[in-house]
Amino acid sequence: MILYEVSVEVRADLCTAFVDYMRGKHLPEILATGCFAHIRFDQTSETLYRTCYQAETEDDYERYLNQHATTMRADFMQHFPEGCVPSRQVFRELFQLQRGQ
Repeated sequence: MILYEVSVEVRADLCTAFVDYMRGKHLPEILATGCFAHIRFDQTSETLYRTCYQAETEDDYERYLNQHATTMRADFMQHFPEGCVPSRQVFRELFQLQRGQ
């Protein structure tokens, strides 16, 4: 499993528009690519947000990067040309522990 995380520091006056865009457009469109099995959107402070995209395989993640990332990032920049600072990280699962095992 691949976890692709994008954190975004958002200027305070843009937070409502940012959340609306993520919920109503950006994240549904990314999910519709079929590259990710699950997307989680979190808020850690008034202006800091994180999206965690879960890809089942490395191929799914690579397909997103090669076929969709450029378009999705360009659309984001059209909506938020300033006031949002993203950072990205990729985590590759090593193992899982589950309660009851």
